[in-house]
Amino acid sequence: MAIAKCVTVFGGSGFIGRYVVARLAEQGWTIRVAVRRPVRARFLKPLGDVAQVVPLPCDIRDPEHVRRALRGSAAAVNLVGILQPQGKQTFDSVHVEGADNVATAAAAEGIASVVHVSALGADPNSRSDYARSKGVAEQRIRDTLPGTTIVRPSVVFGPEDDFFNRFASMARFSPFLPLIGGGETRFQPVYAGDVAEAVVKCLSERDCSGQTFELGGPSTYSFKELMQLILETIGRKRLLVSLPWGFASFLGSALQNLPGAPLTRDQVEQLKRDNILSGAFPGLTELGIRPHTVEVIIPTYLDRYRRSGRAAGRLSPGSG
Repeated sequence: MAIAKCVTVFGGSGFIGRYVVARLAEQGWTIRVAVRRPVRARFLKPLGDVAQVVPLPCDIRDPEHVRRALRGSAAAVNLVGILQPQGKQTFDSVHVEGADNVATAAAAEGIASVVHVSALGADPNSRSDYARSKGVAEQRIRDTLPGTTIVRPSVVFGPEDDFFNRFASMARFSPFLPLIGGGETRFQPVYAGDVAEAVVKCLSERDCSGQTFELGGPSTYSFKELMQLILETIGRKRLLVSLPWGFASFLGSALQNLPGAPLTRDQVEQLKRDNILSGAFPGLTELGIRPHTVEVIIPTYLDRYRRSGRAAGRLSPGSG
């Protein structure tokens, strides 16, 4: 028997997950945070009341783990994803098999309210293994549990992001920032808090069942414009150097096996396609969410990359 207002969040300790858990707690949900290492999810417990946020061990690649995590829940959210493979954690095992395990177990448990967080650009025919696996996962989910709500965010930004932080950190030590493919690829970055709000709304509103939502911010930028914005925000001057696609692919191949590789060949392949809303699906506006802008949010966390640290660029008391 399902427990009212109990939701299992797979990958709840990740970047987007912490925002989702916080908003679910505010809405009064009891949250099971299903993660591989529960000890690393303990920081989420203060987001709710006593015993409201409960981390539990779960490898999404293991069907039995997933079934146990879902047993008795009234709803589920799947946020598990990787940016690059590592050992047995491949794009197919995590994105495809993991999502299939969640959908299959949710169907067996009679859980109708399920939200799956995919990615803008998900395409089962993509030459990028990341985008292909995301697209295949969506197909598997639709076949098993048609009522699942699929959410596709563009590049997500926030204090813990892997995009703005990566290039701002690079600008501290490198005399240049790379413009892969000339820096013409377009993006529509979306704030993590807005994505979380969308997930929670999709979970609780019946009209969202079975739909696909594309989530993007209010503005589009080229890769070059984003690099310029980062440099302006952290107050540093760096050369912007164009890397042709061929050389970028070669560089990605050479670097991709390094721990925390700054670039992989698959990421170069992803950059060959714009990452903006298609207009074919509803988004934040239809969910009644007013998206935050990049310019308002990133200064609140990129200031640590300024030459003089967080204090740089701020008005001193009495100045004006």
